[in-house]
Amino acid sequence: MTTLRLRPEGPADTGPVRRVLTAAFARPDVSTPPEVGLVEDLRGTDAWIPELAMVAEYGGEVVGCALLTRVHVRGDGGSAPALALGPVAVAPHRQRVGHGTAVVQAALDAATELGERLVVVLGDPAYYRRFGFTRADRMGLSSPWSGLGEPWQALVLPPSTSGDGPAPRGEVLFPPPWSKV
Repeated sequence: MTTLRLRPEGPADTGPVRRVLTAAFARPDVSTPPEVGLVEDLRGTDAWIPELAMVAEYGGEVVGCALLTRVHVRGDGGSAPALALGPVAVAPHRQRVGHGTAVVQAALDAATELGERLVVVLGDPAYYRRFGFTRADRMGLSSPWSGLGEPWQALVLPPSTSGDGPAPRGEVLFPPPWSKV
């Protein structure tokens, strides 16, 4: 019986993750989807957190990925760390069987274990609602994507031993690679 294995991305996964992203975000108008460049550019920044770059492996093949990277929330009290979820991708031949849900949940669980407090995402509300995401603007968070309404979402992670205070509010600042998407 083949099982799904969820784990942090390793050095040998760079090529397979690129293939998954390319296939999952394929469009006829571009040879390489911008999500591929986003991940490659983020790897070289301080926003990259190796423990939060998760892959889903099925039958020895990387079939999915979910990435959480560092962002900051600038509010009245200064700057607070948070995470951005994305991109999330599953190889087309393994979609709609739960691999995406599993790899996102693994990333969120790892973030909770690290004591992280807040995650933001831009995506389908019907999909991300299953993890507990809600409209970010209603949580006092703004970003370049705030005007999109429901797709701009946030999730307050369960308190850990180090992060039981309220979630930060303010403007979410993304690292430069995000401006290319």
